[in-house]
Amino acid sequence: MEYVSRTPLPNETVVDYSLLGGEHIARGRRLFVTGLVLLGVILVYLAYKADVNDPVHLFQGLLIFVLSVLPSLFWARTGGSRFPAFETILLLCANAYALPLLNARDQLAAYSDDVISRAGWTVALYLVTANVVYRTTTGLPGRSPFWRQSLISHQIEKKIVYGLILSTTYVFISEFTTWIPGDLLSPLRAIFYGIGILCTFVSSQRWGRGEMTQGEKVLLLCTLGPQLIIMSVGLILISSIGLLGIALLGYLSGGKRIPWIVLVGSFTLIAVLHTGKTRMREKYWNNDAPAPTFTQLPAYFAEWIDFGLQPTSGDKSVSQKMLERTSLMHLLCLIIDRTPERQDYLYGSTYGHVLPQLIPRFFWPEKPRSHVATYQLGIYYGLQREEDTNSTTIAFGLVTEAYANFGLVGAIMLGAFWGHALKKLQLLSTFSPMFSFAGLFMILLTAWAFNAELTMAAWLSSFQQAVFMVLGVPLVLRSLLGES
Repeated sequence: MEYVSRTPLPNETVVDYSLLGGEHIARGRRLFVTGLVLLGVILVYLAYKADVNDPVHLFQGLLIFVLSVLPSLFWARTGGSRFPAFETILLLCANAYALPLLNARDQLAAYSDDVISRAGWTVALYLVTANVVYRTTTGLPGRSPFWRQSLISHQIEKKIVYGLILSTTYVFISEFTTWIPGDLLSPLRAIFYGIGILCTFVSSQRWGRGEMTQGEKVLLLCTLGPQLIIMSVGLILISSIGLLGIALLGYLSGGKRIPWIVLVGSFTLIAVLHTGKTRMREKYWNNDAPAPTFTQLPAYFAEWIDFGLQPTSGDKSVSQKMLERTSLMHLLCLIIDRTPERQDYLYGSTYGHVLPQLIPRFFWPEKPRSHVATYQLGIYYGLQREEDTNSTTIAFGLVTEAYANFGLVGAIMLGAFWGHALKKLQLLSTFSPMFSFAGLFMILLTAWAFNAELTMAAWLSSFQQAVFMVLGVPLVLRSLLGES
């Protein structure tokens, strides 16, 4: 995406976010070269360590990995959108499909080489279509106030890091006190999670651009760190991983520099926690053990880390166990193995839940649960009974859902949808201030790109809820703090 100079519109709030300038472009090119070298090294390593029976699977795994990473490399080289939603949603395919195809042989052992090959080509064609459609889609920056007018002033935006104090306070109160009435928990959770996402992304991007003072950096670290810890107390890591990913993405998109120490340290810690999560759940969930109090957190996480570092059955490494827990390839193989030979396609049945899910529950109290499409897939393919859906949700992923509905054509259509829709939105938001309606929408869209394990109905309904909640935040700030 190329950025060009432009003339401000009448009554437009003008903020320079175009990321123009030789230094930024130079850093982007250095990042591109670094990424290209790393990609080559990783491909050689993956080819050498691959545990596959069929050379076709080796080729497919490496191809999927390349197609997943290429958009991020192009984003670095050309300057790219400040909201890399497309790049993120494709990058996740490397971990969800490429690495399992190359190294999760035990997980795919139940399926024939032909089924695995068909799954590999399905993902590859999905990625090829998404990349081609994205590269060929054109458009112009948006011109309406929705796209160009900031809801708050640039001076107020510089202080947005202080919003993390609010979200951190809410996370603490909701986890360790009973002060919040039960009927307010859900809406407040959505509001403050949205505030956390916005403040984290904007502040991290400002840090990447070199605009934050030392005091603001300390504040960011001292509020974000406790949030990540407290959000993990319930032994569900997805929320904290998503928030950490938003922080890293904001920093990277703002400065085109990779925070290597934070990246490696975070990945190592997450891998250890993922490994120890099963034993912690056995102790605290199955035995109804009480959740830790605030003062018990050090001992609680020390125990969790200790479980993660202990050897477990099967002598699997930490990376292997983490890979199996984040893989979507085995479920795609299951669907391909059964469809349509043993079970017919669903022909859009799960997508029929999308529009009903967009109706606010306030107007439809009996609306089905947001994961209704996920439960439909689980029951249809014999992975769950109706009663199991009350306690278990299976991560099928968007590609698997597309195949279950329309086969290979469904996966290709999904790739075309993401390529076209996300490129159009990135182009329209080229000059959008962060706190325009468009900027807020794109920040949330980038955050929701991490949720590719959901079905489309769950993805869109949760995204819609966040948009409704979060777009009101800057309006409240403006009314409280004024325009200056």
